[in-house]
Amino acid sequence: MSAPEPTATSAARDAAFDAEALAAFFSRSMEEVVADLRLPAALDAAIAGLERGAIRAAVPVSADGGWRAVPWVKTAILAGFRSTPIVEMAGGAAPAFDRAAFPARTFAEADGIRIVPGGSAIRRGAHLAPGVVLMPPSYVNVGAWVGEGTMIDSHVLVGSCAQIGAHVHLSAGVQIGGVLEPPGALPVVVEEGAFVGAQSGVFEGVLVGGRAVLAPGVHLTASTLIYDLVEQTTWRGQIPADAVVVPGTRRASGAFADAHGLSLFAPVIVKYRDASTDAATALEQALR
Repeated sequence: MSAPEPTATSAARDAAFDAEALAAFFSRSMEEVVADLRLPAALDAAIAGLERGAIRAAVPVSADGGWRAVPWVKTAILAGFRSTPIVEMAGGAAPAFDRAAFPARTFAEADGIRIVPGGSAIRRGAHLAPGVVLMPPSYVNVGAWVGEGTMIDSHVLVGSCAQIGAHVHLSAGVQIGGVLEPPGALPVVVEEGAFVGAQSGVFEGVLVGGRAVLAPGVHLTASTLIYDLVEQTTWRGQIPADAVVVPGTRRASGAFADAHGLSLFAPVIVKYRDASTDAATALEQALR
């Protein structure tokens, strides 16, 4: 099914609510936003801007890898949930019911996105750049941003507002956590060229630096302690650029743990990629 063509009405709507106007509109309390009679037009413009990639739920703020959330964007999404009714969604194999603002997106061949048949869905308000490939089944939620040439493999979830860079590989079964509340919370960010191995999970606003490699089965949350064998340090909440991370263990503390030989999961950085090493080679060398 092709995406609807822009109309004179939609063009006028978007012109009335450029990014600056949208930021001002949604940078108010939720009560003020949902009571404003202009909300339907503003919400339409915000969703359209998200889909174009013109506005994002998080943006880079420095050359050294810093990111910041854009709270008003999440407020816009939350206003869509607050202000629209639950309706039946057409087009699926079985009946589905969701908020009217966020049906599944439709695309045209000209969008340059490869969606392999078999049950994938992209919710309205998600941005997919040309060259993205989705293997079935996979799901991309509202507010997510996916860069050009990225591979989303089977059984992958890209959660609300997650930011996935260009030429990233999300392997089969990867879970990228989403976040809408609180609006100021930073979403998960996976930067350009990173490789996330099968059955891995990245949650709670963790930043995976550019060209980093996560081996299969690595799970990261904001509180996960990451051990860096190369730099002999530890990290929380982020994986440095070019790091190669494998699942490891560390001894659990306490007499009971000692008596039972208990260990806890501990991701370990075992090396850093150089400019000429691709992800598969780096991972193979690290696991030898």
